[in-house]
Amino acid sequence: MTTIGFLHPGQMGVTLAATAGTKPDVLTIWAGIGRSAATAERARSAGLTDVGDCAALCEQADIVVSICPPAAATEVAEQVEGLGFDGIYVDANAISPATSKTIGAHFPRFVDGGVIGPPATTPGTTRMYLAGSDAAEVAAHWAGSALDVRAISDSAADGAASALKMAYAGWTKGSSALLLAVNALAEATGVTDALRAEWDLSQPGLTERSQRLAAAVSPKAWRFAGEMTEIADTMAEAGLPGDFHAGASELYQRMAEFKDGPQPLLDEVLGHILGDTVNHSVNHTVNHSVDDTVDHTR
Repeated sequence: MTTIGFLHPGQMGVTLAATAGTKPDVLTIWAGIGRSAATAERARSAGLTDVGDCAALCEQADIVVSICPPAAATEVAEQVEGLGFDGIYVDANAISPATSKTIGAHFPRFVDGGVIGPPATTPGTTRMYLAGSDAAEVAAHWAGSALDVRAISDSAADGAASALKMAYAGWTKGSSALLLAVNALAEATGVTDALRAEWDLSQPGLTERSQRLAAAVSPKAWRFAGEMTEIADTMAEAGLPGDFHAGASELYQRMAEFKDGPQPLLDEVLGHILGDTVNHSVNHTVNHSVDDTVDHTR
């Protein structure tokens, strides 16, 4: 029996635990003390065994998987090191290779990880990439599950899994931030209707995509902010401009009030991005005659 401890399982983390827990030789545990009722219910539904606190988890676990907001990754690792954990530490957070290397220095057995895709409830949608001398051993615990776990390097030193995550999210979440920022610019300058009319002509579907993004991204934007900072750092480490993703981090920070809430409308999101400095009752009629149908899509 292999015991895998998860710190601290959110919506993604519980599915990592649930998919590992489908194997009969794996026991999944977590530390429930001090966690919210919502987190406790998620852990229970995923079949996680609550062992109390982090000290008990570190004592019982053969493998510890850290899956938390990026800004907390180093603190969580230092806590686990301080508790004398001597098994395999897997950092599956959205962090830069440099941050991964810093965390890896705390553990004699370290696996660099990165998760791409939504919470792993459906086969074929989500992959966890691993790098390190123990990566193949760790990956085997998810074999045949809904989570596709791939060992891509036998060395954690280069942070290959984290680098892959940074490159992938640099486009997906970075482009989402750019599209929302462009919508906010149009709102601030009074050309929203004209821009959407032009999109209908030259970029069909972009208005609807903006609306879907606002609804889907906003409740998670508080986590994306830290991820964008890590991507900016990764860009800089590679000799590339990191300013774009630093700006994306600030944009997502402005959306933090939507944390874990209901999906908002695009106009609500733009108000938060702009700090409510724009009068949203402004008459967006610039070149409105181009397409008299655009207003109902706002």
